[in-house]
Amino acid sequence: MQANYQAWQVASPVDSYFYFKITNIPPKGMLYLKFNFNMDRRNFVTQSVIATAATIAGTSIQSFGGILNVNDMTKTDATIAHYRPLTLAGLGGVAAGNGFHENPDQDVNAALDATWNAGIRYFDTSPWYGLGLSERRFGHFLRNKKREEYTLSTKVGRILIPDNNFELKDGLWKGKLNFNYKYDYSAAGVRKSVEDSLQRLGLPYLDIVYIHDLSPDNKDFKGKWLEYFEQAKNGAMPELTKMREEGLIKGWGLGVNTIEPAIKAMEVADPDIFLIATQYSLIKHEDALNKLFPICEKKGVSIVVGAPLNAGFLAGADRYDYSGTFPEGSKEKLSRLKEVAAKHNVDLRSAALQFCAAPKVISGVIPGAWKADQAANNAASFKAVIPKAFWDELKKEKLIAANAAVPSV
Repeated sequence: MQANYQAWQVASPVDSYFYFKITNIPPKGMLYLKFNFNMDRRNFVTQSVIATAATIAGTSIQSFGGILNVNDMTKTDATIAHYRPLTLAGLGGVAAGNGFHENPDQDVNAALDATWNAGIRYFDTSPWYGLGLSERRFGHFLRNKKREEYTLSTKVGRILIPDNNFELKDGLWKGKLNFNYKYDYSAAGVRKSVEDSLQRLGLPYLDIVYIHDLSPDNKDFKGKWLEYFEQAKNGAMPELTKMREEGLIKGWGLGVNTIEPAIKAMEVADPDIFLIATQYSLIKHEDALNKLFPICEKKGVSIVVGAPLNAGFLAGADRYDYSGTFPEGSKEKLSRLKEVAAKHNVDLRSAALQFCAAPKVISGVIPGAWKADQAANNAASFKAVIPKAFWDELKKEKLIAANAAVPSV
């Protein structure tokens, strides 16, 4: 059976990648390769990438249209890994679901447009965000974009049920909801959730599916999260693995606000990627850094950082994460971070986003935005130049862990 291949290049504010999709590869059916390359050496590395992919695909180099200089080939150090988003910078979908406050359609669409125009190509949403509203808004914006030019992730675990009168008292989602929800981490529930999401999005396929909120902090579980985890272990996890092998999705993992479920999932299944929110930021990062990252690196699993600004806390919002409470010491640490940032003339939001993007295990950082200027500022933050002395002082003052990765200047 002859393998088929597709190649494309993606550039964003923080990275530039060359991608290969190779299909008809037994036993999993397809293979994704992602290569980061230095822009000054684009021609050489691109040739090496194509040669590597051609070899894997069982295809002669000459069949790639004669675009290579075979005599210039040397071995590339690229490695085959689990699927990663097309760009490191991404956009989270909480604001599009009217998280914290109602956001007008035109403002959300403008934020999406600004994100796209900045070169960002990773979009994350969920049925839970606004009980379907975030997916509908994302899908409306993305419907006329070339599907292969962006990464789209959503989540499973909740099935939405039409309910004209449903309200979430003191909940995160504001405005009229029109839907209730029930938890379902079974194999059949996963299939239904994916199909429902595609209908809401109006798009032909998903790239990444996260099992959502399967975590000890989910108050709906009333302390019985391990019972739901067991259902997912026997249902959602093998079903998503099957969907990956069928080529229906490119990767799957968990989307959670604690690290324990991610570690446990790697013990019982074969995930590709995790969306870990609220656990890796300038304010809080030690547990993820020392307990989760090493295991992920060993298994080739990557991490997308959600809530890199602690739900706006590091960008000036009077809130911390999603709970409505400020952890002990968080405001004091923010004040000290601001002092160091002012001393070095550094924008703290830029530092926060770049800090989250620095570890090699990170494959995405997805701050939210509900207005165009927020999205543009987030994109600019990834490109800001931050002096080494700033990071050195943060470590000297023990504001970040000594072993935490920091951006190179």
